[in-house]
Amino acid sequence: MHSTIYKADSRGHADHGWLNTYYSFSFADYYNPDRMRFGALRVLNDDTVQGGMGFGMHPHDNMEIITILLKGALEHKDNMGYTEIIQENDVQVMSAGTGIVHSEQNKNQHQPVSLLQLWILPNQHNVQPRYGQQTFNPLHRKNRLQQIVGPYINDNNLWIHQNAWLYLGSLSKDCTIDYATKRKHNGVYVFVIDGDITINNECLHIRDAIGIRDVENISITANNNAELLLIDIPL
Repeated sequence: MHSTIYKADSRGHADHGWLNTYYSFSFADYYNPDRMRFGALRVLNDDTVQGGMGFGMHPHDNMEIITILLKGALEHKDNMGYTEIIQENDVQVMSAGTGIVHSEQNKNQHQPVSLLQLWILPNQHNVQPRYGQQTFNPLHRKNRLQQIVGPYINDNNLWIHQNAWLYLGSLSKDCTIDYATKRKHNGVYVFVIDGDITINNECLHIRDAIGIRDVENISITANNNAELLLIDIPL
């Protein structure tokens, strides 16, 4: 097993006034040759968008784009005809494929919206663009991992064109859970949304992350109440 710790204060950062964002991997004006990606995980941005502001219409192609709403409400519009509101406990997936154009706007004028945006490299290119959105019951991740994204259409979650699995967990203090990787040669990337956890004797605090390679099983213990995102991803 080989692991790398990514401390919260070592991430890239940009404050544009309307957008305050932290980059786990090289993105926009932030470039770090040691942080280009973790396997197929290319982007994990920690965004706070001020009231009434947002990302105007812009294009993507050949990328699996996942948005996890942490707080507030985001209005989505795209050239496929979708106009949707994404709220807390909602997750959005876009398979950009041959090309999409979309905007994401803070629905509320007077309060910020907080979200995680992930880009995952697909295992199929030039697919038909697709939009998906689902609400996940937070009670179903209490002291366990709740699968929110996977590679299979018939699972009770959103799906993407990649052999990757994403989970949210809400752990009470002293709770320990075990996780076994879904696929040989996949790695595990864990991002601490809130609280403190210990993974295989490594202590992580809020917004810290760890990337683990050559792994089959990990053990996660909450040092206090904690929220986490776990990504099982091809390397």
